[in-house]
Amino acid sequence: MTDVVATNQTIIVVGGGISGMTTALEAAETGKQVILLEKRPYLGGRVSQLYKYFPKMCHPTCGQEINQRRIKMNKNLTVITQAEVSNISGEKGDYTVSVTITPRYVNSNCTACGDCAKAATTEFDDEFNYNLGKRKSVYLPNAMAFPQQYVIDQRIIGTAEADAAKAACKYGAIELDQQVETLDLKAGAVVFATGWKPYDANKIQPYGYDRFANVITNVEFERLMDPHGPTNGKLLRPSDGKEAKNIAFIQCAGSRDKNHLAHCSRICCMASLKQTNYVQEKFGDDGKSTIYYIDMRAIDRFDDFYQNVQANPNVSFIKSKVAKIEEDKATGNPVLHGVNTEGYHRYANQHDLVVLATGMEPSVDFKGFPIKILVNDEGFIEHDDSNGGIFAAGVASDALDVNRAVQHATAAALRAVQVVNQVAGA
Repeated sequence: MTDVVATNQTIIVVGGGISGMTTALEAAETGKQVILLEKRPYLGGRVSQLYKYFPKMCHPTCGQEINQRRIKMNKNLTVITQAEVSNISGEKGDYTVSVTITPRYVNSNCTACGDCAKAATTEFDDEFNYNLGKRKSVYLPNAMAFPQQYVIDQRIIGTAEADAAKAACKYGAIELDQQVETLDLKAGAVVFATGWKPYDANKIQPYGYDRFANVITNVEFERLMDPHGPTNGKLLRPSDGKEAKNIAFIQCAGSRDKNHLAHCSRICCMASLKQTNYVQEKFGDDGKSTIYYIDMRAIDRFDDFYQNVQANPNVSFIKSKVAKIEEDKATGNPVLHGVNTEGYHRYANQHDLVVLATGMEPSVDFKGFPIKILVNDEGFIEHDDSNGGIFAAGVASDALDVNRAVQHATAAALRAVQVVNQVAGA
């Protein structure tokens, strides 16, 4: 059983990505008791699935290591993974949060030695790599996973494979009889840092994501570049495993479109500019990138980054909303059709690979929430006094890049601390 003590002086943070970790740590480091809930088996969220950040082009492990060390050192912070909020009730200063915890089937005795995984044979789609590869039924979610504990896929429970994994463990870390738990936790304030999900590219029918293997999304492109990813960092196209040296990046794929997402996701332009650097990293001058765009939005300090990419002779910009994508049957190359609005020239351009800059939408449908929260037309939580002691952190509030999400999360922590301080002083 999960043993957790929570009162109306407790702050609950829902979501263990970069924003959730920031909120939880900032609040806990003021001396408040904080419970951090994460539905995945590990912390880190979508940032942990990136290859590099912009504009410094450093790896996410940098920030991850610091946050993980801070979490380990802070006795005020309790982390519960594989935990989802099933209900929330009450009012500012006195909430009850119902939580469902699904089994990991591995306890804290785990040393991440990997012996259990060696006994596993079944493979499933690897969610961490956006299903571009496979993982074993007994697995460590990723190299930087926190906690560093293996997970046993529920689909093999009750089989000889699960028994073999248990027999292989020298530390008594595997508990195949773990059950779903439910907890009712008290809290004075609740912060939702539930992050985002990529817009479903299958809905953008003219681009053929569901039909053409060599049309992928920008988040999938990140995993292809990562040395720990499905291709071990080799930039290979899915259809035939050939190197993808001529790449098209399509901006606003499903964004700023009344048929899909009406809003601008703010990060897509910078993400594609960043990814052109990946192409150069792999292939030097043999790597060619073409960005098809409506208009480029690289604001504030990011304009320097944009100008550097513009100066690269291996990167081209075509001002156009791509009308459709077809596939050249002989080569498997995607063929992009549209009109370059600078001169109004029609084009039918072939590329090795197409990367769709899909937009961000909230990962949780707050409009159907059991407690009243003010939500805007795009589904993000609005900052409003009517929300009481419930706040949003990071991308739960709006489409934000990592830097702005962390800043927003720090502010959310301070708001939550103010609420529990008011309760204490009442």
